[in-house]
Amino acid sequence: MLQKKICMVGAFATGKTSLVAKFVYSIFSEKYQTTVGVKIDKKIIQVQEQEVNLILWDLYGEDEFQKLRTSYLRGSSGYLLVVDGTRKSTLQTALDLQKRVEDSIGKVPFVLVLNKWDLQDEWELEAESIEAIENQGWIVFKSSAKTGLNVEEIFYTLASKLIGG
Repeated sequence: MLQKKICMVGAFATGKTSLVAKFVYSIFSEKYQTTVGVKIDKKIIQVQEQEVNLILWDLYGEDEFQKLRTSYLRGSSGYLLVVDGTRKSTLQTALDLQKRVEDSIGKVPFVLVLNKWDLQDEWELEAESIEAIENQGWIVFKSSAKTGLNVEEIFYTLASKLIGG
């Protein structure tokens, strides 16, 4: 069985932990809990007729006080770059983090996740910004950990990329 380490990367309170909880345990909690350090979950999935053990490293969110520890990224096969659609600043944080991750572990597959689509009336992200990112060839998903929108698809898409699909 293949094992693939995937890191959840993004600003604080973007929904990284909620995406993992929805994917692994099919649960969502309205209660915000700050991730301290790293939380590791696992889920075995079937991708292109292969069993893949996803080891999900849910890293604490970056803010002005706490920067991403690149040592957590070592050995990653890929990552999810998570943005809170209701906070425009989290997109810039994600773009900065993407450069730092690439500098740290090289070019590995990743997916940009525009989370909290259930709050789309409060979204601050502009369609032009998203389109410009997609035009760079990035894989981009709008998602909602609350409703489950695209959660499975995000992880399966990344897993497929990790095994060469």
